[in-house]
Amino acid sequence: MRGILVRSLLDTGLSFEDAHAMATTVRNELSGTKVITSEELQQRVSLMLKDVVDKEALEQYCLPSAAPSRIQVNSRNGTTSAFSRGQHALYLQAAGMKEEKAESTTETIYTHLITFGVSCISTNELACLTYLYLLQEVGKKSAKRYLVWLEFKRSNRPLVLLIGGTAAAGKSTIATEAAHLLDIVRIQSTDMLREVMRMMVPERLLPVLHTSSFDAWKTLPLQDKNDRDSEQLVADGYQSQAELLAVPCEAILQRAVEESVSVILEGVHVHPSLLNIASDNSETINVYVMMAVLKSKQLKSRLLGRGDDVPQRRAERYLNSLDSIWSLQSYLLSEADRYDVPIITTSDKEKALQQVIQQVNVEVAKHFNGTPLQLFGPVVEELDQKPWHEIVPLLRC
Repeated sequence: MRGILVRSLLDTGLSFEDAHAMATTVRNELSGTKVITSEELQQRVSLMLKDVVDKEALEQYCLPSAAPSRIQVNSRNGTTSAFSRGQHALYLQAAGMKEEKAESTTETIYTHLITFGVSCISTNELACLTYLYLLQEVGKKSAKRYLVWLEFKRSNRPLVLLIGGTAAAGKSTIATEAAHLLDIVRIQSTDMLREVMRMMVPERLLPVLHTSSFDAWKTLPLQDKNDRDSEQLVADGYQSQAELLAVPCEAILQRAVEESVSVILEGVHVHPSLLNIASDNSETINVYVMMAVLKSKQLKSRLLGRGDDVPQRRAERYLNSLDSIWSLQSYLLSEADRYDVPIITTSDKEKALQQVIQQVNVEVAKHFNGTPLQLFGPVVEELDQKPWHEIVPLLRC
């Protein structure tokens, strides 16, 4: 591990920057090497150190040393677990940091902990160290977002994320990715709710329920369909179906509130009006985003892709209704404007996901202040005056 090598090099008198650079060079040189003994590695590094440090320091490096095999993290509820760089980086991403920056931040903090022989650390100490690193090395805004997210997570208040959009807008993909980043285990699709309702209510009693949202207008009991505006017909059919789905959607949201569990509700039937239902409880953090594909050619391409990726979802049926799907999206976007909810284009999946996370952070920031003193206690004011890496040696168990 590079962190362990850095620690050994620091013992020879090298600065952290030089030790880190040398360890990185060694790692790069060994790229592709499947096996190397500790003796061979030591000889390689000794040759590099020969012209850099004095003889006594070189001899010190060659002495056997021990480093922690893992870092134990003690949580606030008394449980312990190994430090997970993956989970730490995801936490930073949930606080609004881009993936690459989050991973490099985690790697730097982890390397310092290993380097200075920290074998155990509390979640509060780790959070405080992360905050100070962000404040001193990344920026005040990133540090503030991290504190706000930390306070929200400690509050145990449920987050309700509503993701709307028409067919092939990328709702399910974004919902899955967002759930992974935000550590939300409950995702509910309105398509599944509609399928359950179809099993309970036969088509002859409620035909509007047994068709696609963009074709629901065909089941409306209207005599003059040919004389009506086609876009308004699509909107009317969708509204009729969405009103039926609003009942189970409301049940999902109420159950999440009762159990104080975060949930993502996604689907074409997630109408902005559901925000009014979700807002009935002051304890929930409610976020609504509307997914959109703003180019008809791209939407057509995605519908074609459905036939390749999931044969059961035949693309032909969607392509034959492309005009209706496009009309439905226009209606949904106008509804999003009317309810003042953000519209996120999904031409770039990573960018769209980042915008969803940013919207979550904006809403969370309306409810939490993220005050260092409140989260970490008076000790943070003393630590704030020191460079973050000088605090690491104080965390030895």
